[in-house]
Amino acid sequence: MSNIPANEDLRVFLIVARQSSFAAAAEQLGVSTAYVSKRIRVLEETLGVRLLHRTTRRVSVTDQGERVFHWAQRVLDDVEQLMQEVAVTRGEPRGLLRISSSFGFGRRVVAPMLSAMARRHPGLQVRLEVLDRLVDVAAEGYDVDVRVGDEIAPHLIARRLASNHRVLCAAPAYLARREPPRTLQDLASHDCLVIKERDHPFGVWRLRAGAQEEAVKVTGPLSSNHGEVAVQWAVDGHGVVLRSLWDVAPLLADGQLVQLLPEWRQEANVWAVYPERLASSAKVRVCVEYLIEAFAEVSAADAGRPSATSPSPA
Repeated sequence: MSNIPANEDLRVFLIVARQSSFAAAAEQLGVSTAYVSKRIRVLEETLGVRLLHRTTRRVSVTDQGERVFHWAQRVLDDVEQLMQEVAVTRGEPRGLLRISSSFGFGRRVVAPMLSAMARRHPGLQVRLEVLDRLVDVAAEGYDVDVRVGDEIAPHLIARRLASNHRVLCAAPAYLARREPPRTLQDLASHDCLVIKERDHPFGVWRLRAGAQEEAVKVTGPLSSNHGEVAVQWAVDGHGVVLRSLWDVAPLLADGQLVQLLPEWRQEANVWAVYPERLASSAKVRVCVEYLIEAFAEVSAADAGRPSATSPSPA
């Protein structure tokens, strides 16, 4: 038996290690659990080490497996980079591109852009996963995370795709029965629709007015991990929501929502985030450049529309 491990076995091992499950890895790969188990067994025999601790409920990586994990990731990245560079010389990037984003933004904004990108670059296999949490792009095997929010770990590369910020707003029906907040701290006594954001502590809103920055602890009878749900509750008159201007601009324009405390905002720009090891990846470069172009077109279209004037909450 050759003592050089097969790339397929390394790939299967990486996925098992990330998923901590043979069954989950098999589902992601579209193969049987028996196939995954066999590839891991062959890899362990080839390397002469035990890579995984197996229990009936969970799979964990051994100390030797941790070293192999990082080594295998580098090897497969190099092979992938070679294939991409060859593909680029033919004028077309190829390969699987794993992209993550948040629920609502990923579905409404990112997915249509990726649909158009797939038509332009048919050699790419695009896999979009929408999640309600902040992903560890490098550790979880994603190529690009498209995220809203400016808190980005320094070890990641980030390209800004669009300027954006979050605003406070509520429906006229809510403001008809509750006096509008006059200061940021007034929000503590209001019904606030809290969203479990990927990158923010639950129930703490941090906003900025010029150079001034403040935080307020908010509560309310309704909360969700899905921004679209919270926005609909706000439209229904249940309370105040802090939401991206990308989401609520049409609702502000047609009067379904009213902006509150307009001097206060929360920066939430749109970024493409990817691991440093993928800085020279051809498929990542093509994806990010396409997204920059797509967001620029959307921003230009929005700039050409008449701006909405939010009615006074008073």
